[in-house]
Amino acid sequence: MELPTRFAREAREWCPVGRVTVRRPVRKLTPHGERRRPDTLAAEEPLEIRLSGTPLAVTMRTPGHDVELAHGFLLSEGVIGHREDVVLARYCDSVDDSGRNTYNVLDLRLAEGVPMPDVGVQRNFYTTSSCGVCGKAALDAVRLKSRFHPAGASFTIEADLLTTLPDSLRERQRVFAATGGLHGAGLFTSDGTVLAVREDVGRHNAVDKVLGWAIQQDRVPAHDLGLLLSGRASFELVQKAAMAGISLVAAVSAPSSLAVELAEECGMTLVGFLRGESMNLYTGNAIA
Repeated sequence: MELPTRFAREAREWCPVGRVTVRRPVRKLTPHGERRRPDTLAAEEPLEIRLSGTPLAVTMRTPGHDVELAHGFLLSEGVIGHREDVVLARYCDSVDDSGRNTYNVLDLRLAEGVPMPDVGVQRNFYTTSSCGVCGKAALDAVRLKSRFHPAGASFTIEADLLTTLPDSLRERQRVFAATGGLHGAGLFTSDGTVLAVREDVGRHNAVDKVLGWAIQQDRVPAHDLGLLLSGRASFELVQKAAMAGISLVAAVSAPSSLAVELAEECGMTLVGFLRGESMNLYTGNAIA
């Protein structure tokens, strides 16, 4: 099934399977006894990303916004930089035991003149939902060079506005509200407007999805946007922001040491423990 890029430009992201959540019976045990009840779980399924039929990566993700995920992944790996760099996305035949298409294989075609990625970009062919960077073919491929350097951005936001954003993010995490099992990522403007929120069982997938939204909306380089994370700020998530030209990353939880080092190296502002009315400012000066 082919998905022309114009669908993405019109923000008609489509999930053919609809398995964002799954219902399962559980035994709930409490000090007052036990009872059986249905529980809602976040769906987790593999997605294989191909370029012109050539396998590039496999990631465990929550189905939905797959085209955005693929665009964001290619952007964060330095393969593409503009929405016109991808001319076609199509689901390949990938059937389950009953013969139904699982929609777990997505093939993209790059525009003429856009080179295929180097071998070093390819994942060692399985990427878990919790850590994208550990599957790199070579550690040297991790420190990618952004074509949209974040140090050139003049993005600033007032501290009291920034402290309101975690609640705005949580309000739009509908699947998290139902399951408690998904990470969230959002893009916001300097006036505190949250433009896009995406959820996924993998934190790096959630970021790829919002970056894919940005590139499809022709908002890359994203010098006028900040990135909000519902959990911790790892090296890879800061790197993904840098590859999109984002100069401010704010996380509800802690950053890693390498994330702080990379943000400082790139001239980015990195905020952690954004909770209530307080935050930790690790690098940068974009907080007014």
